[in-house]
Formats: sequence, structure tokens, C-alpha cells
Amino acid sequence: MKFALAGLSYLITAFALIFLTVRVRQLIALYKKQQPDPTRSNNQSARFKNMLTEVLGHTKMLNFTATGIAHWFVMIGFGALFGTLITAYGQVVNPDFALPLIGHFVGYELFAELIAALTGVGIVTLIGIRQVTRLRKRNRFSGSNMGKAYYIEATILGIVFCVIALRGLEGALANEESWNWHYAISWPAVLAFNSMSVASLESAIVIVATLKIVISMAWFIVIASDFTMGIAWHRFLAFFNIYYKRNIDQPALGALPEMLSKGKPVNFEDPAEDDVFGLGTRGDISWKGLLDMTSCTECGRCQSQCPAWHTDKPLSPKLLIMAMRDHAMSKVVETENIVGENAPISLDVLWSCTSCGACVEECPVDIEHVDHIVNMRRFQVLVESEFPTELGGTFRNLEKAGNPWGANKADRESWIAECDFPVRVVSGELPEEVEYLFWVGCAGAYEDRAKKTTKAVAELLHMAGVNFAVLGKRETCTGDPARRSGNEFLYQILSQENIATFNETFGDRSKGKKKVVVTCPHCFTTIGRDYAQSGFELEMLHHTQLLNNLIKEGRLKPSPHKSDKKLTYHDPCYLGRHNQIYAPPRELLEASGCDVEEMPRNKERSFCCGGGGGRMWMEEKLGTRINLNRVDEAIDTGAQEVAVACPFCRIMVGDGMVARQSDVEVLDVAQILLRSVKASE
Repeated sequence: MKFALAGLSYLITAFALIFLTVRVRQLIALYKKQQPDPTRSNNQSARFKNMLTEVLGHTKMLNFTATGIAHWFVMIGFGALFGTLITAYGQVVNPDFALPLIGHFVGYELFAELIAALTGVGIVTLIGIRQVTRLRKRNRFSGSNMGKAYYIEATILGIVFCVIALRGLEGALANEESWNWHYAISWPAVLAFNSMSVASLESAIVIVATLKIVISMAWFIVIASDFTMGIAWHRFLAFFNIYYKRNIDQPALGALPEMLSKGKPVNFEDPAEDDVFGLGTRGDISWKGLLDMTSCTECGRCQSQCPAWHTDKPLSPKLLIMAMRDHAMSKVVETENIVGENAPISLDVLWSCTSCGACVEECPVDIEHVDHIVNMRRFQVLVESEFPTELGGTFRNLEKAGNPWGANKADRESWIAECDFPVRVVSGELPEEVEYLFWVGCAGAYEDRAKKTTKAVAELLHMAGVNFAVLGKRETCTGDPARRSGNEFLYQILSQENIATFNETFGDRSKGKKKVVVTCPHCFTTIGRDYAQSGFELEMLHHTQLLNNLIKEGRLKPSPHKSDKKLTYHDPCYLGRHNQIYAPPRELLEASGCDVEEMPRNKERSFCCGGGGGRMWMEEKLGTRINLNRVDEAIDTGAQEVAVACPFCRIMVGDGMVARQSDVEVLDVAQILLRSVKASE
């Protein structure tokens, strides 16, 4: 029997390793076949350092603390127990076999037992979390392939059982009579097997060692048979996916990636006939995109934070990535569309995204969901001309009037007439004495509620003695609504127009003096980060940052008295997740005498207002309204005021309060500060 089991062990191992090698080569060939992306190989040492930090530190996983800790031990066990597998190969031939040098070293034996035990506790914890989570109707595991997950969990449990059982059998065979550090954790198993004869113990060791090898090799065979089994493949691919992510030490948020065709930016002034415009078919997916999809663990952390999913819309970032993966790995024609009727992804799914970035922020393997969604939108807009009807009007307004509302360009300065203090408008080069250019933005110039923020910021800058100026009618839309909606061609036109204006305005000023302050996080992101792709950079400040600095410098003096109104603060997605600006607005509110009552979902887990990704100009026809979900959370805090730091949020949260017939007032943080400063005079 011993030789038969040894033969089985070595035979299945040979088959598993050969089969896995063949399949890995096939997978690599698939990656190489996809669209090139040369932007992923810069700064290799920084990438490697970040990858180790994320993986070993479990920085993303620990956002879900209990899950993260349990998963860390399971991950460590995968590699740390490799020595026990090698030992098993020796034990199927010789039950007394131990690794040379370290096999009977107490440190190694204790380490192996401890890791096995903690891996077992970890996987049982993860199984329990999965089952409890699934009790909720719409949960992060909805739509995941549970059979594959159960198989992986059973495999890990089986290996842990074999490790502990083998340790117990080894102790009994060594005739151990009292507890010692060599068998510190497996001692109960040693006691259980002590009554067996030597022959029986030897036979049991061979059987359990064979079982351990068969379980391990069967796992390799199963995953090699299925490239869509991300819950297993991520053990190998996560390292590479994190290493090659777009932003080396941050999630793929902020600026959108350039539109590449065959690895090079598309020249919109003279595009090639065979240029690839966005992502429409399997052949358009980049190698990094395919790596994203095959790395997906189906854990649903993205889904658990998605505003579209939480408001009963058809979009789940997890299911979208799974659908793209299954399509890419299927035998469909390479030119068959990914999006559309009878395609893996419907138009309703594609256009439900607000580009809030919650999915990207949460993903433990750094999948770039928003980039893929925008690339698919680019194809639909530029190639298929298939997009929500409302966006047609928005695009025309941006082309003709330079703003998404279609308002008269001459009215961009109308808010200035409502100010009782001077506001400087520059028509040529910015005078040297002007410290900041105040970029007002479309909402800040035209939308009544956002204009209040504009005037409050301007008045505070005036009160602080800051020499600032505005461009007035020389401003045009930054291109954010166009770019996030997929109209990259229109974005390029708008951005180049603004860059030309900036170049004329700042002239020969040194880079460090090109300071621009904005009230809109979308303008902040587009000008400050997207425009850098065109080689243009400015020193950008959000108004909460500048005003907070002015308070610290003593140039603005809020009232020392506490506010008598309870207040909560809503983190804008494009200020928070996309730019990691959380402290300045809160510090500013605190300096204004406000005690902020945080909503349950705040900072990096703030819930979207529903206005990003071009959704501000689209009707919300599916599910329930995102802004109402957020408004209900704000109302539940008992706050009398909601502070915001984004004109889109101001509009969406304000409309939500009206819909709920609530008397909770929505104010920008600048208005709250202005109220406090005036109260101190």
C-alpha cells in the first residue's frame, strides 16, 4: 500500500505541475495578446516597495478589521506551510522522514504548528463571516460564485487538518509521553494517537501525507482548469496586479488615464484609421485590464461600498469585472461587443456609475473599476454614439457655450455685481502682485446655490487681505463632465482651450507661483491632475485648504464662541477619495465653532451624493435616488445643518432635503466660516 500511495502522490504531482505550467503559459500568452500599456513599468523600486507594503501589511484588507486579520493568517499559511508539504513527500516513502537540518528544530516545528493553527482559525472565521454576511438580502457576496469559494475554504481546512494530524502522528510515533514545545499545539492529537501500534502509526502517516499531497495537487489542477477562478488565482496574481497599478502608492483615482491606442496616446488632431477608441470588444482590453479581471477574488468589497448597488441599480462593480473576465476568457469572437443589447454589460449598468471611486478605494487587489467603465463609455460615445439622451444636450452646451447648462458666457461675471467689495478680473497676463487666481468654475458662476459659495470665498479672501483675481468670461468648462462621460474628444478641446488661457495668464511666472484656488473638487481634479497629462501643471488649492491656512496664519479670525447648531459634514468623493483631502474642511469647521457629528459613512467611506461621473446631467430613473440615501443618513444624525465642500454635492444634497421636506439647511463650509468671522467682528 505504501508504494501505491507514494506512486499516486508523485504521479498526481507530476500531472498537476505540468498542467499548471502549460496553463500559466497560456494565460501569459493571453495577456501578451491584449492591448499594450507602457505606463505600468516606471519607478520599479517604488512599485516593488508598495506591493510588499500592501501585501504583507494587508493595508486594504484591514479596512475590514476582523476579515483582514483572518485573511492575513490564511495568506501567510499558504507559503509558510510549504515545508510541511515537502515533508509529506518524504513521509509517503518513509514515515520517519523530516526535513534536513530544521526538521526536528523546535523553532521550526513550533512555527509550523502555530501557523497551521492560526490558518485554521482564520479560515473558519472567514467561513463564518461569509455565512453571516449572506443573511442580508443585498450583500457583498451577492452574485459571487459560492461553489468555488466553498471549494477553496474546504481545501484550506483539509490541509490544516492534515498538518495537525501528521504532527500528532509524528509525536505518537516518537513515543512522546509529556507535553513539550515540539508538539505545543498538536499535543491533543499526540494523545489521541498514542494508543496506536507502530505499524498503524506508520500506515496512518503515509495515508494522511498522501491525502495532503492529493488535496494540494487537486487544487492546482482545478484552478489550472479555470482562469475565471479568481478566488484562487488571486493568490498568485495579486502581487503583480498591485505592482502594476496606475498610481504607484495610491488607488487608481484622481485623474483618468490617457486614452491609449496600441500603447500610445490617441492624437485627436490626426487619429490613425486603425486607432482603438476606448474599450468596446475583448481585443480592446489592455493586458493590465485582463490582469485586473483575472485577479478579482469576488469578495464584493467594491460592491459593499457602491452607491449604485445600494440604491437598487443594475451596476455592481464586482459583477461588472466578473462579466468582463468571463467574456474575455470565453470563446466568443474577438470583435464581439462587451456593452449593449445581448452583451455581457448593459447600457444601464455602464451609465449607472457616478465615478465616486468607492470600489477602487476598497479593492484589496487594486482593480481599476472606474478606468474600465470610462474606457467603455469612451467607446460608446466616440464609436457607437450610444449614450443617455440627456448627455446629448450637455455635450452641445459644452461645445457651444463652454458650460454644461448652456448659460450665456457673458453671465460668468454676474456674481461679481452682487459683491459689495472689489473683485479683480484679469484680461491678460496676471499681475505679479496677484497671489492666487480664483478659478470660479461653471457651477460657481451660474448655479444660484454654488454662487453663494463663490461669493463667500471671495469675501473671505478679501477680508484676509489676499490679493486674488478671476478670469471672468475667459473661463470655460474644464472638461470634467465630458471626460467622465466618455467624450474624450470634447474634453481635449476644452482642456486645450483652458491650458492656452492659463499659459497666457501666468506668462513667465515660475512654476511655484502658479497658484490656483477652486471651490469645485471636480475642477480641482481635472485642472490639477488631468491637465498634467498634457504637460501642464499648476499649484492647486481647494478653498477649504486655503481658508484653513488663513485661519492658522491668523489672517481670518472666526468667533471664539461655539455654534448653537448641530452640524454634520458630507465628504465629497472628488475631494476625499480622489484627492485624500479630509482634514482641512473639518479643521475649518472646528475653528468656526462647530462640533461635527459624523455620519456613519464618512471620509474614505463617504457615500456619494450621486452627481459625479456626468450623472449630474442625467435622469436617475433606476432604483432609488442616491442623494436621498445620503440625505436620510444626514437627517438621522439629528443635525440642523449639513456642511459640504463641492457645488455638485451642494445641489444634490440640497435637492434631497427638499424632496424629504426637511428643514435641515445645506451650506458650504466657506459660508459657515464667513458667518463665524462676521460674528467675531
